[in-house]
Amino acid sequence: MTFINYAAREINCKIVYYGPGLCGKTTNIQFIYDKTGTGAKGKLISLATESERTLFFDFLPIELGTIRGFRTRFHLYTVPGQVFYDASRKLILKGVDGVVFVADSQEARMDANIESIRNLKENLREHGYTVEKVPYVLQLNKRDLPTAVPAPELVEALRLNEEPVFEAIAPKGVGVFETLKAVVKGVLVDLKSR
Repeated sequence: MTFINYAAREINCKIVYYGPGLCGKTTNIQFIYDKTGTGAKGKLISLATESERTLFFDFLPIELGTIRGFRTRFHLYTVPGQVFYDASRKLILKGVDGVVFVADSQEARMDANIESIRNLKENLREHGYTVEKVPYVLQLNKRDLPTAVPAPELVEALRLNEEPVFEAIAPKGVGVFETLKAVVKGVLVDLKSR
């Protein structure tokens, strides 16, 4: 749910990076943050939990253009990967405008990908959304690993609704900005159609 700040003349949009634990959600956000100019970004905030190695969530506003005279600001979040943190996942999805699902390309992680997609669909449904109605992008991360499943097989198993798909190697930045641009474009098209 887009938030409009009339005083600041800003439209605030929320994009959530979702996926199983250690799939590269945080790496995507960190790469985007590191490569974005200082004037175009806010603070990167991370909250760690006692029992999880990955970050709890990241917050990153990026300003991109204007709509009807309003600046558009994007807030990027990650969810915790482990299903144990489902309450946090649900909370972070509240008010989402776009979703990037980061899949781990390793064969051993296929069940975790499928479980995480099932969980995403369920949590979106609880907020009154569906992957068919929310701008949604699939990223196949870790494409450089020797255990990576061929991309066509991953697409067959994980693609939900003809969403854009990008292959990525997040630590090197391969596919990271392409993924972000696709979800931002989807959010902007959705905003303009309202």
